[in-house]
Amino acid sequence: MNPPDTPRVTLLGFTVADEEFARATAGDALLATQTHTFAWALVRSLTTAGCPVRLVSTVPVSTYPRNPHVLLRGGRFRQDGVEGRLLGFVNLIGLKHLTRFLAARREVARILRERHTDVLVVHGVHSPFLWSGAWAARRGDLRVVVVLTDPPGVAQPTDGGLVRLLRGLDVRLVRAALRRCAGVVALTPALADDLAPGRPRLVMEGICTPPGPAGSSPAPPGVREIAYAGGLTRAYGVDRLVTAFRALPDPDLRLCLYGRGDLTDWLHVQAVQDPRIMPPTVLDRAEVVGRLTSASVLVNPRPVDQDFVRYSFPSKLIEYLATGVPVVTTRLPGIPADYTPWLRFADPDTAEGLRAALASVLALPPDAARALGSQAAHFVRTSRGPAAQGERMRTFLADLVAGPRAADRTGSATATTG
Repeated sequence: MNPPDTPRVTLLGFTVADEEFARATAGDALLATQTHTFAWALVRSLTTAGCPVRLVSTVPVSTYPRNPHVLLRGGRFRQDGVEGRLLGFVNLIGLKHLTRFLAARREVARILRERHTDVLVVHGVHSPFLWSGAWAARRGDLRVVVVLTDPPGVAQPTDGGLVRLLRGLDVRLVRAALRRCAGVVALTPALADDLAPGRPRLVMEGICTPPGPAGSSPAPPGVREIAYAGGLTRAYGVDRLVTAFRALPDPDLRLCLYGRGDLTDWLHVQAVQDPRIMPPTVLDRAEVVGRLTSASVLVNPRPVDQDFVRYSFPSKLIEYLATGVPVVTTRLPGIPADYTPWLRFADPDTAEGLRAALASVLALPPDAARALGSQAAHFVRTSRGPAAQGERMRTFLADLVAGPRAADRTGSATATTG
């Protein structure tokens, strides 16, 4: 195989058709909307850079009973001009990983036979997919690159003893598989340092892909909205956000929460106690973006003292900034320095810190708030859009296919995207 300037890519991960995602995640305890959005952003960036892309995908769902579906069927799909194979699996603990591995390895074997792929890109630290990639790397002339979005084995409050044991085993499997990859695309340097030390890397914290025009839902006259979209959990700081909001005295403020999670019932109680808090709502992405665009402030309240935050860059920050609305966030260590002028930080990340940061943005003159939002949107759309990020990935993957020396040069040259 001659080293191509524009490598042919098969993406193994979670890039499924929108209608299949909506069907499979209906009733799920925790929506994987960010995973779905980022998966398609990867595809659009690669195709924008000229890379032919094929998809081998499964639906990102919680394990039964947190998701009501036990059997998810496979098939073929097509979206945005890209062909995909949907992997079926049994959505029960233990069987979920086994059946996904068997389905993925079967498809990877087909890829090796057809020889129409130069790079197998694996989305995420999902051990069935990583070990399918590791098997392919040993069997054929195929580079395997892993997109590191989160650390493996992050415990959930609802995990029992068996689940925690299996998560620990999964972490060991993930680390062993990553030693066999040709390189990584990591959302933060810490992910690459810890999970793939010494491997060629491209640090790329996200991709800005604003959806098409969507009708906004303006707030009533005189009302200013503070909005949050994402998982409604304590791990994401939503309880602190509510406490911070309730300490703001303005009767014309509204707190709008879009998503679901283990705080949903508690939030309904808060909405009764303080009528300025809107009951949480689940909307599709286009509707959420329309609501966010009409807000006065967008908030990312994730606490900074959790073990995994140094690995994390919340993709919602890119989506928030792209709306042109001022953004308040906690000072997470994974946020690159060039974002600093366009964000307003809650220091400390307590409820009082969030309250003070929100109050400072709400106190901005309207012209200053509009200027901050529009400049931030320009920054993120141009520097983190599909064209910019797709070209970074194309160059990185092409150098990996060309050989280890070129890949090493790319890895050191693209250690950050700022």
